[in-house]
Amino acid sequence: MDKSIKEILWNQFGASIDMLINAISNSPDNYFTTHRRFYYIAFHSTIFLDYYLTLPPSNFSPQLSFTQKEAKNRPKEAIDDLIPDKIYDKQEILEYIKQSREKCKQIIYALTDEKLNERFKEGDEPNDMDYPILEILLYNMRHTQHHTAQLNMLLRQDIDKHMEWSFRAGDIDSEQ
Repeated sequence: MDKSIKEILWNQFGASIDMLINAISNSPDNYFTTHRRFYYIAFHSTIFLDYYLTLPPSNFSPQLSFTQKEAKNRPKEAIDDLIPDKIYDKQEILEYIKQSREKCKQIIYALTDEKLNERFKEGDEPNDMDYPILEILLYNMRHTQHHTAQLNMLLRQDIDKHMEWSFRAGDIDSEQ
């Protein structure tokens, strides 16, 4: 696979992750722990960033534990069925994202034409994901962007906090 394509893919995916880190790290500590919708979006984004980078997905072993719960047993602020087993602090979430960021970079820079033909395959059920590696990477980037936008919107609406835009990986200081 062409080196420049890897660099482009990493610059854009890395920027998406940097913006996620930036939104979470710039949320006030009390807001992060008390605004449950923000917290559940941050947790969900963190878990799925790692999950979609796990090849094969059957090897997924999250660093932060959760329980899958039926709709009637979920907090109303939850955005899916993955409910954290405890309220993780902001630093735990950020460390996990940073590790996934490095994992993502390694995956992208290790891509070859052969690896592009491998698949992210969850199982054999009709709704199970079965994507080529490049497609799951793009899917993951879109998923990260989607939830980062939600976090940014909540910060803007609730505390009038504006987040920086990242043009490429590493161009914003997300440790503020």
